[in-house]
Amino acid sequence: MRLTNYTDYSLRVLIYLASKPGEDKSTITEITDAYQISRNHLTKVIHQLGQIGLIETTRGRGGGIILAKEPSEIKIGDVVRETEEDFKLVECFGPNNNCVITSACGLRHILHEALAAYLDVLDKYTLADIVKEPQMYRALLKI
Repeated sequence: MRLTNYTDYSLRVLIYLASKPGEDKSTITEITDAYQISRNHLTKVIHQLGQIGLIETTRGRGGGIILAKEPSEIKIGDVVRETEEDFKLVECFGPNNNCVITSACGLRHILHEALAAYLDVLDKYTLADIVKEPQMYRALLKI
């Protein structure tokens, strides 16, 4: 399974914000500069993270972005579920299945089990587990 850039960027935004506990709000420009990623892509990511309640955004002077929850309350599995478009690993997972062996194939069940195990592992970890040493991230990101 491969995560999309969208999910990768979502996780990076959360890591960036978690690396600044109790500090001032961050801006999209700060985050795009730190990661050298597209502002347009990041704007979409920030918008969705705000919609799903993981971050709070404030416009205008003194505005910016902060985490809406404690890092220990943000499960990585939940972030992945919210930011990935689908988990259709093979054709038979989707509504337009035209595979002629679906009724006899055992692969579908194995892949469902593998996907469930993948998500179960991600559910065991939170943003706090990733950002155990915020100062290390601050140094690497030049925050």
